Amino acid sequence: MPAAPDRGVGSGIAVPPELPGKSAPTSHKGMVFLRCGRFLMGSEGPECWASDGEGPVREVDLPPFWMDECAVTNSQFAEFVAATNYKTEAENFGWSYVFQKHVNATNKKQARGISGEANWWLGIDGAHWRKPEGPGSNVRKRENHPVVHVSWNDAAAYCAWAGKSLPTEAQWEFAARGGLEQNRYPWGNELVPTGKNDKPEHRCNIWQGKFPDLDTGADGWVGTAPAKFYAPNASGLYQTSGNVWEWCADWFSRFHGATAAQGTTHKVTKGGSFLCHESYCNRYRVSARTANTPDSTTSHTGFRCAVAAATAENTAR
Repeated sequence: MPAAPDRGVGSGIAVPPELPGKSAPTSHKGMVFLRCGRFLMGSEGPECWASDGEGPVREVDLPPFWMDECAVTNSQFAEFVAATNYKTEAENFGWSYVFQKHVNATNKKQARGISGEANWWLGIDGAHWRKPEGPGSNVRKRENHPVVHVSWNDAAAYCAWAGKSLPTEAQWEFAARGGLEQNRYPWGNELVPTGKNDKPEHRCNIWQGKFPDLDTGADGWVGTAPAKFYAPNASGLYQTSGNVWEWCADWFSRFHGATAAQGTTHKVTKGGSFLCHESYCNRYRVSARTANTPDSTTSHTGFRCAVAAATAENTAR
């Protein structure tokens, strides 16, 4: 993740969304119903990041809920903007972080600079969800890709309009696991399992090659992939490993159960992104986690929504 942007007074604050117009009626279309119960959350082992608070492994009991089958797409976010005239924080601030390999020469020359030690991130004026790489780019051929350059506050605003919420970290991880207990990935423990005709089968969109200099695109994509490109997990959820980081409702802490009142300033993100590589960031595992401030925006962060279900008798319809 790039360093949290310095965006002036109020930076890092989670702001309750105030939307003009009417909210959309809550719909379970495109969502998966999860009956839940107890599961083992977190992970421990040499591949885990103790500094991120991945462990200890702990038993969590969840009531049933609904979860979006995939990340919110550019097309879906456009409907929200059309209905509410909403402007994202990247649009209001006038800039956002873009991975430097995806920035054209003109925009590079006008960049605000790099993000701390993560020198592959450039602050690009005019970069936002409609122009992911800055001026001159668009999403016309990416309507079914996850929306990016959305802050936690933007994601919460969309959820409020849709009559939904951001998933808690526990909900997100339960859904991502697809019923597999303590496996590394939504499909098992092997990152690139053997598929048909004994050929390697890529199951997610992450960095292939030498980070951050060369992404071969061996998994089919350089940059974001369509939100439903790879096969879903056993619960019917698409791409909970790689592609884009996804915001969760929780405040981030190494010590679980933290609240904003306890001094935390970052929100949890899960899932990893197209920039993750084992040499630098193997956080495309289902237990992995990181965080950013609620007003942060990047070209590799999106979200999906959840809806609490009152009883286990609720069924898909």
